Amino acid sequence: MNGPLSIHAGPKALAHLRANGLRAQDIAIIPGAAGGPKGLILQKLDQWMFGSWLPSAPRERTLIGASIGAWRMAAACLADPVSGFLRLGDLYCEQTYPRRPSARYVTDTCKAVLNGTVGGHEHEILNHPHYRLQILVSRGRGLLKAPTRNVSVSTGFGLAVLGNFVSRSQLANHLARVVIGDEREPAFWLKAKFDAFHTAFAPLSADNLNSALLASGTLPFTMEPVRHIPHALIGTYWDGGLIDYHLALPYSRIAGNADGGLVLYPHFSNEIVPGWLDKSMPWRRANIGRNREWLDNVILLSPSRDFLQTLSLGKLPDRNDFHYYGLNHAARILNWKLAIGEGERLRDALAEFVEKPNLDLVQPI
Repeated sequence: MNGPLSIHAGPKALAHLRANGLRAQDIAIIPGAAGGPKGLILQKLDQWMFGSWLPSAPRERTLIGASIGAWRMAAACLADPVSGFLRLGDLYCEQTYPRRPSARYVTDTCKAVLNGTVGGHEHEILNHPHYRLQILVSRGRGLLKAPTRNVSVSTGFGLAVLGNFVSRSQLANHLARVVIGDEREPAFWLKAKFDAFHTAFAPLSADNLNSALLASGTLPFTMEPVRHIPHALIGTYWDGGLIDYHLALPYSRIAGNADGGLVLYPHFSNEIVPGWLDKSMPWRRANIGRNREWLDNVILLSPSRDFLQTLSLGKLPDRNDFHYYGLNHAARILNWKLAIGEGERLRDALAEFVEKPNLDLVQPI
């Protein structure tokens, strides 16, 4: 049986690993993917990374995420990230819903998860001495710009699905990317146009942190859209993962930086799917497209296939579990928390690789 952790690296990242091993001081960017409950498997690894390993080599780092990835990166920016990740995991697991919850019910539940995780700690996130949080959200265009009726939302997203099927660039007619981020980080690597989407930027502040995090995880139809984010463009906001599901971004723009310029990407998959609507299109993967050089300086960490087979139902927790377990909330919560515990094996494998790098374990992205 192979180990629990799969490690993939782009060519520049692999050359760096061969020369230097995996050093905290070289990590400049940490992305967090959208994916709902799948992100729970990374809790123990996150606690070790942000609780002890990265603080051993303090430096400015960009933490960028969408949906649950943004929530994880916000927890990482807390003064006590270990406790923050614990709160996020517990509250996320303990969500319970009736058989057909309203969009308002789901929205209010997610607000409670966020408030329990970061509420009262906003100043810690905004003033972290080393981390610069960047939150990705999607802003509606066309029929999705300011819909007032459900039929407008349904038609708008129907057209978005059809357009995206033809070409990912067509999705840009229906959604725009908004980065709500720490003003101390100029984010030059994101500001030069790199894909078809219009990208706007807004400053992260105490009065928009919670609404930005909520918007970043707002699933269409399942939740109410966020209709106002202070300091951001007027509009209607949904899940950042609609555009940036696994954050296929131009990371290689920082590859030549003298301070390492590596991207360490703890992920729940060994694939990087550009947008949520691309999941069923295997030809749309960041490592095989024309922009695959964006990943040259990326080290991708993910659960191995052998590890996944040891989990309950042979897979990561996911949103389908809400339907699979139905109203048997206790069984779902138990299995999700068991999966979190199994994530200790991912943490231990990464710590071992840092201590004694085995390049035979690293595969090309």
